[in-house]
Amino acid sequence: MPEQSVVPIDQILPPKLSLVALMGRPIFPGIFTPIMIGNPADVKVIDDAVAGDGLIGLLMLMNETETPAVGDLYKVGTAAKIVKKINLPDGGVNIFISTLKRFRIKKALNPANPIVAAVAYLEDEEDNTSEVKALTRALISEMKQISENNPLFSEEMRLNMINIDHPGKIADFIASILNIDKTEQQKILEVLNVRKRMEQVLVFIKKEQELLRIQKRIQKEINEKIEKSQRDYFLKEELKAIKTELGMTTDAKSSEYQRFKEKIDVFKFEGEVKEAVEQELEKLNLMDPNSAEFTVTRNYLDVIVNLPWNNPEPENFDLTCARNILEKDHYGLKDVKIRIVEYLAVRKLRRDTKGSIICLVGPPGVGKTSLGKSVARALGKQFFRFSVGGMRDEAEIKGHRRTYIGAMPGKIIQGLKIVKNKAPVFMIDEIDKMGVSFQGDPASALLEVLDPEQNSSFRDHYLDLPFDISHIFFIVTANTLDTIPPPLLDRMEIIQLPGYIDQEKIEIAKRYLIPKSLEKSGLKKTQVKYSQQSLLHIANGYAREAGVRNFEKNLDKIHRKLAKQIVESEEIKAGSKTDGGEGPKVNGALTENSPAPNKAAAAAGIPPGTPAKFTIDKKLIEKHLGKPLFPEEVLKRADRPGMSVGLAWTSMGGDTLVIEAISVAGKEGFTLTGKMGDTMKESAAIAMTLARKLGAERYGIDTVWFEKNHIHLHIPEGATPKDGPSAGITMATALLSLIRNRVITDKLVMTGELSLTGQVLPIGGLKEKTIAAQRNKARHIIIPKQNLRDLDEIPDHVKKGIEFHPVERFEEVLALALPD
Repeated sequence: MPEQSVVPIDQILPPKLSLVALMGRPIFPGIFTPIMIGNPADVKVIDDAVAGDGLIGLLMLMNETETPAVGDLYKVGTAAKIVKKINLPDGGVNIFISTLKRFRIKKALNPANPIVAAVAYLEDEEDNTSEVKALTRALISEMKQISENNPLFSEEMRLNMINIDHPGKIADFIASILNIDKTEQQKILEVLNVRKRMEQVLVFIKKEQELLRIQKRIQKEINEKIEKSQRDYFLKEELKAIKTELGMTTDAKSSEYQRFKEKIDVFKFEGEVKEAVEQELEKLNLMDPNSAEFTVTRNYLDVIVNLPWNNPEPENFDLTCARNILEKDHYGLKDVKIRIVEYLAVRKLRRDTKGSIICLVGPPGVGKTSLGKSVARALGKQFFRFSVGGMRDEAEIKGHRRTYIGAMPGKIIQGLKIVKNKAPVFMIDEIDKMGVSFQGDPASALLEVLDPEQNSSFRDHYLDLPFDISHIFFIVTANTLDTIPPPLLDRMEIIQLPGYIDQEKIEIAKRYLIPKSLEKSGLKKTQVKYSQQSLLHIANGYAREAGVRNFEKNLDKIHRKLAKQIVESEEIKAGSKTDGGEGPKVNGALTENSPAPNKAAAAAGIPPGTPAKFTIDKKLIEKHLGKPLFPEEVLKRADRPGMSVGLAWTSMGGDTLVIEAISVAGKEGFTLTGKMGDTMKESAAIAMTLARKLGAERYGIDTVWFEKNHIHLHIPEGATPKDGPSAGITMATALLSLIRNRVITDKLVMTGELSLTGQVLPIGGLKEKTIAAQRNKARHIIIPKQNLRDLDEIPDHVKKGIEFHPVERFEEVLALALPD
């Protein structure tokens, strides 16, 4: 702390000073204090001053900088005499100075390195009034109060303050030791009027006293809390001793420890697991139950003791019973059921409880999730399902490390903790919709989970112990295989679930959807009757997708409206009975314009005599569901030159694709619209080139026709992105239909990639495309010859009524679509 020094009265101060920039606070006159100097330029100034008269000027920097100039300094500072200099090992110096007097810079003689300036020394403006004397006493009195409560103020500082006889110096000394912002200190340094300076210092003393009062209050509150905590601790210890004497359970920690120990002893852990669990158990026993770490360790042990560590019993299921369960729960899907039964037969023959990985791929609403539940029921295993759609954090699969607050195990360990069985059926839904983010790649985390060679020692980040998950039967579902990483796809057996045709939808509705929907709506089976034609009308007009989800929604909508009619009808009947059949009354009397019961029913939109039974026909369907979304005329047909119908595959199943082409007289050109992808645009270019070649060579179309006509090729539903090469022959057929001004064969659809030399190359998704053709009432499908092998995988009922035409060359397509 700075100390008061005696300044010689006859000190002669020079008209110019070498200046030293202060990085910290300003220094007031009349102070004896040490200063550390580290800047090489300032060290040189000190050395020169010591060699001369020992006088320097001290000014505070306005903005901190490595190489200060005179413009970076405040204009008012303090002249000081260097009393002693000590050289430091790092090249800096430590000097003891006695500050003498205020000064103001008049003119910069050397603006930097070193800074030298002509200065004018400033005198205090004396004011020997009684007000100054009162301020002096107030300053000393208030500072005494602060110094008594602050151990940082030494006794020597208190004596120095009392022994100073000049009011201005008292204000300077107090300003130098108070905890004030340096800019405020600089303002006080620049005040020459003694009375104003003392008033400013007194304000800061009051602020310091207020801070001390707050500090005392906070300290008192903390001490009270500590005393209460200590008191509670001693009382708890006494209570523990009393309970021990009485033979009672001492505390919750002991009971938790005993519970965990009993469960851990049952598992008979070995090796790494035993060592880690015993270490955590001992840690729990030594911890304070009130600490946060105690809760973390208890939760960790709770996860461990609730996991199924013991190996499962051998599987014992009846294959015939399993087949019957699959048949009962699902209609159709013959190939899928055969493959699942074959899979189960191999498991039973090998007597292997090791898990398997099956991937069910198909459009939404075809029964992938319900099929997984049926497999679990057929095996007599517990079923656990979770979805990974939209998942971006690998910790969802492998857990969080226990260093994080709120850490928890991943979905695999959580599922095992819930089912409490080591060999359940796990369904991982929407595996094709996982994302990637800065938090990791969940698809990569699943590689270990779904690898039979690795998952026998799966290590969850939270558990951090090897756990055998190889007994889990994994069933994953996806709408498409395109977005599943190849390494992950390689670990699974793929089973494709095609969409349903109309007849299958009708059977599914009769067996499953209608009874389920009636139960949800509170209706009885005897109250609603559907005909074959009405169900077919719903399938064709309102639910023409691959699955049956929209079919079920439409049934629910019809049944809700029927339920509303029945309830309103019963309420009106109940009201008419209460009124003695005379209509609504007010205060026991008929109102003037009260409708009769039949009129009330009509007003509510209920036909008179609403029946308790309903026969659902086409008229009633359109009344409740509105006009069909897919009327008959929307069936895609090529009914004019320049049109053809192709087949497309989407993640929602198969679909039909209309290609339209027209010619406009004008400059030669070729325009493509319909939101086509790059691959499809290339296919269109190939189709155009081949159409021009065949038009000229085979049909004698003059090249002048192409020069005088602009051709525009469009695929409707322009907002839907389209891509892929399988529409090659369809686009070429549409172009040749336009050029020849001929309509293609009716109810003919096609799919196939086209090469520049006219070869028809194979495509994918033939099963889904065939279902789409069946829905579109097509009777002929042109396919690449290399896709004949795929026809065996398509069920006979899907192929029923369709004739397939395998082709190798585009000329064969023309012979079928545009026969001479």
